[in-house]
Amino acid sequence: MTSDPLILTVAPNGAYKQHSDHPAVPLTPQALADTARRCLDAGAAMLHLHIRDADGRHSLDVAGYREALRVVRQAVGDAMVLQVTSEAARVYQAPQQIAMVRALQPEAVSIGLREVDVPAVGEAGLAAFFGELAARGTMVQVILYDAADVSRWQALRAAGTIPDAPWFLLFVLGRYSAGQTSDPRDLLPFLAAHGDGPEPWAVCAFGPTEQACVTAAAAFGGHARVGFENNLRLRDGRLAPDNTALVMQAAEAAATLGRPLATAAQIRARFRPR
Repeated sequence: MTSDPLILTVAPNGAYKQHSDHPAVPLTPQALADTARRCLDAGAAMLHLHIRDADGRHSLDVAGYREALRVVRQAVGDAMVLQVTSEAARVYQAPQQIAMVRALQPEAVSIGLREVDVPAVGEAGLAAFFGELAARGTMVQVILYDAADVSRWQALRAAGTIPDAPWFLLFVLGRYSAGQTSDPRDLLPFLAAHGDGPEPWAVCAFGPTEQACVTAAAAFGGHARVGFENNLRLRDGRLAPDNTALVMQAAEAAATLGRPLATAAQIRARFRPR
């Protein structure tokens, strides 16, 4: 059993959830800030945030991101790592996603490999983009949806297209399963593909089995992302009252396994070495 501090991330809203799904889904900068503060107190040291436009739809607007980050930072100070998404969400194309990251220059960002590893970018463009991120010291979490994505990531690393840097992987469990309900066994193909890879990894999972999945990941030395983006249910199937309840469940699992929770300072030291 590892005693490596567990990085607990909360993903409180995602690209699609609305108040019709749950009244506690945070859709505005102030709601995100309030959620971040409560989840920080519950043990989450990283916030994965999406912003919305005036109609509540997914947005990668740079000015909107800057305002949301400002408001959230006022609420949590430096005690949370603020990770923005570059997700396409059927709205944006890879060049737009890359342009947003370049303009915003966030502290941390999540990038779906299959969304940017496309002909419109090409391997030269991919190398330039990831090279810039590495040089800037941006904390990058690379989202992988299956074992084939892991293999593709490793091939890009071996070819030198992706430079050496402290990358962080996110394994998405059960993304295309029936009813989007994950199973802890969904982790096994990722672990087999990752092998002795150098990158630390985390999981996110769908449905009320989220807690079982993140517990399994923690037992295997991984890290966890929980929240309304992927799941609205507690481990017993009841509707969670808020994101904080899901964070508390994950924190309890880490404690049971003897893994302390990482602080924002520890995360920055690990992924932004100086």
